Amino acid sequence: MIELLGESREELRARCAELGEPAYRGDQIYRALYAEKNLDLSSISTLPAAFREKLAQSAAITLPVVKHKYQSQDGSVRYLFGLSAQDAEVSGNARPVRPASVEAVFMPSENRQTICISTQAGCAVDCQFCMTAQLGLIRNLTPGEILAQVLLPLREHGDQLTPQTNVVLMGQGEPLLNYDNVMAAMRILLDPAGIGLAPKHVTLSTSGIVPGIEKLAKEHVRPKLAISLNASNDQQRDALMPINKKYPLRKLLAACKEFPRSSREYVTFEYVLLGGVNDTEEDARRVARLLSALGRVKVNLIPWNPGSLPYREPDERSIERFHKILMEKEIPAFTRYSRGRDVMAACGQLALNEVRDNPLAVIA
Repeated sequence: MIELLGESREELRARCAELGEPAYRGDQIYRALYAEKNLDLSSISTLPAAFREKLAQSAAITLPVVKHKYQSQDGSVRYLFGLSAQDAEVSGNARPVRPASVEAVFMPSENRQTICISTQAGCAVDCQFCMTAQLGLIRNLTPGEILAQVLLPLREHGDQLTPQTNVVLMGQGEPLLNYDNVMAAMRILLDPAGIGLAPKHVTLSTSGIVPGIEKLAKEHVRPKLAISLNASNDQQRDALMPINKKYPLRKLLAACKEFPRSSREYVTFEYVLLGGVNDTEEDARRVARLLSALGRVKVNLIPWNPGSLPYREPDERSIERFHKILMEKEIPAFTRYSRGRDVMAACGQLALNEVRDNPLAVIA
């Protein structure tokens, strides 16, 4: 069966032509799936009933199964999605991909909603402070599986949405190690005729895959770039983020310096503060020195979120001190306290954990 969700306008037009239909039928399917969020093939009323029946014999819209939803006290919802096995195109050959589970988080606020999505089931990068790393890499997600994590929460919460939707690729996985599928999804997400989000409202976070950053820089339409930094020197980053041994700070920061930015665009650096590990005054000064020559950058300081790993949260004094030093060195800095910590939905907590100690948290 052909999987329609995740296909581009051009691919859908070609599918329709192959079935003996006018190519513009592909435009109608594209609009229905992405602009209208109509994910039921049988109810796309712009298509003739006879064509819908013919299409259903060779194509499908496969959606993740919502295995659980966990409701945080702050209004955030962690989705645990079950993904089915399906054929994926890999190096020109179709082969089945394994069923898996993956997580996304819907975070409403007064003026916007933010959806944190995953790009891989599990992760191979092995950041020592992140619980997802304990899963290892299970498999890459397809474009349709990536987009479904946006479409399903938007459809479910449609009666309470604000005009602005932000999407952050900061869930499970390293986006730049699933580059082709991620960018196929991003082109649909950012297409005004597709899901229609503005590039300034979509952020891709990477642990520092330098070739991927360089490739992303050449894309005509792309999300904003965020770098998961989390250390102030190579020795420290080697220990916390083993990917640094392959792409050390010198190479990573050079790629960031060359990354194109609009007049109002920044490269964001995320810095998880680990109590007693990377949160000292000297760490803050080193971070300021690292970033001072890179042009428009900003730093999001993220206090570590508790989990089953041997780290501790930083105290308020060290957070404030770190923040103050960056600002004094003219590095824009913001302290971001994660949403959904009580249901294991915060940064670094996504590891398919069930919430057992709070029965009110499970809503599906």
